[in-house]
Amino acid sequence: MLALAWPLILSNLTMALIHATDVFLLGKLGHSALAAGALATNLVMAVSFFGMGLLTACAPMIASEIGRRSSSIRDVRRTVRQGLWMAISFCVPVWCTLWFAQDIFLALGQHPPLAEGAAQMVRTLMWSLLPFLGIIVLRCFISAKERPVWTLVVGVVGVIANAVLNYGLILGKFGLPQMGLVGAGIGTSIVNLLMFAMLAVVVIRHPAFRRYRLFGNFWRADWPRYRAIWKLGAPIGLMMGFEASVFTAAVFLMGLISTAAVAAHSVALQIASLAFMVPLGIAQAITVRVGMGYGRRDPEAIRRSGWTGFVVAVAFMAATAIVMWIFPRPLIGLFVDVSAPGGAAVMELAVTYLAVAAIFQIVDGAQVAGAGMLRGLHDTRVPMIIALFGYWGIGIGVGAWLAFRVGWGGVGIWTGLATGLGIVAVLMLIRWLMRYRLGLVPGA
Repeated sequence: MLALAWPLILSNLTMALIHATDVFLLGKLGHSALAAGALATNLVMAVSFFGMGLLTACAPMIASEIGRRSSSIRDVRRTVRQGLWMAISFCVPVWCTLWFAQDIFLALGQHPPLAEGAAQMVRTLMWSLLPFLGIIVLRCFISAKERPVWTLVVGVVGVIANAVLNYGLILGKFGLPQMGLVGAGIGTSIVNLLMFAMLAVVVIRHPAFRRYRLFGNFWRADWPRYRAIWKLGAPIGLMMGFEASVFTAAVFLMGLISTAAVAAHSVALQIASLAFMVPLGIAQAITVRVGMGYGRRDPEAIRRSGWTGFVVAVAFMAATAIVMWIFPRPLIGLFVDVSAPGGAAVMELAVTYLAVAAIFQIVDGAQVAGAGMLRGLHDTRVPMIIALFGYWGIGIGVGAWLAFRVGWGGVGIWTGLATGLGIVAVLMLIRWLMRYRLGLVPGA
């Protein structure tokens, strides 16, 4: 499990570090730019996570095909090709919607100057979506072949390229114009395109991958496989979309409190998101390993793979919770300059938010591992319903009530998020424990 998970974890961290770098650089422009960047990034990331979940269906499909050992190279190629088709068909309507981001922000009650700055960044950042989803499809294939180190190598190059390019575009270094929020979106879009191109070269040229000819006959339609990915992936996409959109909604609720609250929330969320990349990578490895056991109709392999990944994910998040409690100010100080105007207020708010974020680290690890375990069994619809109930019914409902009716402010929003994640974790674990009774395990 760890041999498969560690490159996925580091690859996820590189993806998160790209956005963390943008947050760090935008923080140099002041808390207003940081808040606008948080609105823009969270809106695009909410959509990105839905698309990512949709295309994550390629991972268990490819893994089970490889696990059956009777499937042909053509079956794997069909899944990858239709995954790329789906990425294109998903992005076109999303781009049309995001073009009107300023109207969306204003309709959600955000301050006009904040909405205008965020919309400017969205119009350049949204183009990063298609190469990002292409990366997800190719990464599913590479992970199913149990050679995920290539996604790590590409991710490291992406982090370095993004840091250099956005340092120049955001702050006007290296002779480049200072473009601020707009530059952040341009730089990230260019880097995502570069990373997709690098992965494409790897799968075309590497001896372990090239026999699949993944881009061969790319324009040939395969509607049954396209529909199969939609059927399996739509619930995964909705589930991940529900989780990502909950945090986006939390940003909008923070915007109703103050600009400083938005900035503090974005910093605390960035720290929590970086830690979350580890259990997310473990969950991806769980899906592959459980999926292989599912394809072989091996209940013991399913049980062993699922529980191993679950324990590792929860243990790691418990450790990060302790670090957040003990060292909140040094962590927040990486993103907030207390000497800048409004910096001290943002620091104090972020420390408070991070204390609550540390509590939900453990349940967040449990729920994403549980989702990965069930996903390996091709069980996606009920987890989607669980996510909708927990994230929105409990998370946002309780958070908004505590924030605005009880008067807890931003702490109330974070407490609601923690409560929702806890409910989802418990329900996912119950469903995993009932997998035999529910008929989710073949050959049991």
